Amino acid sequence: MVAPALPPLSEWETFYVITGGAAAALTGLMFVVIALRAEAIAEAGGALRAFGTPTVLHFCGVLLVAAILSIPHHTRVTLAPCVGATGIAGLWLSASVVIRARRQSAYAPVLSDWIWHVALPLVAYAALVVAAAALLRRPAAALDLVAAGSLLLLLVGIHNAWDSAVWIVASRRG
Repeated sequence: MVAPALPPLSEWETFYVITGGAAAALTGLMFVVIALRAEAIAEAGGALRAFGTPTVLHFCGVLLVAAILSIPHHTRVTLAPCVGATGIAGLWLSASVVIRARRQSAYAPVLSDWIWHVALPLVAYAALVVAAAALLRRPAAALDLVAAGSLLLLLVGIHNAWDSAVWIVASRRG
């Protein structure tokens, strides 16, 4: 039995232009927020590394997936390892968030922090890994899964960026 061909990635072009552009813009905004609050960040360095840095990396992950899916002439064989490597790197990032969150002392994470900073990114990156494996057998469904994982990462990043910005401002006032 011959595996189905990769659906035309051009069908996804608008989606990845939007998500990639949004991720790039939001990454820039995170840098601006961090730069504007440099004195507050110096006091909360461990918490920022635990929660703020991964947020920027989630945006970069969405941008990377958008760029990978925009490369012309991909086949299932070339796309699968690219998407899989991105997912595996994200799973490693999620594990490092747990370690950094436990080591820092500037902020005591609550349940919603563990959900938004660990669990949901784990789901998104696991979706990329599963999609990479599925690309070889069910490419259309795999591309839907890649899109879902990317969109989840973008939404998680937006939530976490807002959460970080509010925390930085509140810690300054406190």
